[in-house]
Amino acid sequence: QVQLLDSGGGLVQPGGSLRLSCAASGRIFSIRAMDWYRQAPGKQRELVASFTTGGSTNYADSVKGRFTISRDNAENTLYLQMNNLKPEDTAVYYCNAEIVMAQDGSTWNGWGQGTQVTVSS
Repeated sequence: QVQLLDSGGGLVQPGGSLRLSCAASGRIFSIRAMDWYRQAPGKQRELVASFTTGGSTNYADSVKGRFTISRDNAENTLYLQMNNLKPEDTAVYYCNAEIVMAQDGSTWNGWGQGTQVTVSS
């Protein structure tokens, strides 16, 4: 089995910064893809930033230039550096991952528990 643990959220003033982490543990052969989503009250969950083993990244238009996705392969940890935060960034942020669990190609796909980000003065 695989577990994803999201952390790093909190309360921050507009213009402030936070760094979110998503640590993967368990039966991990390789990580195929890891993404950050967020969900605000009454809204659909939306893709914020994504990173794949192929090296491609993409960002929602609303966060371009402010957020940076990165990964520490040795620690199986995904990060989201969030700068110049705005009130509209307030949401629960979730890590999503697709993980190869063994050489036979068996895969796991799931979500972290989420971490709350609140941007308010």
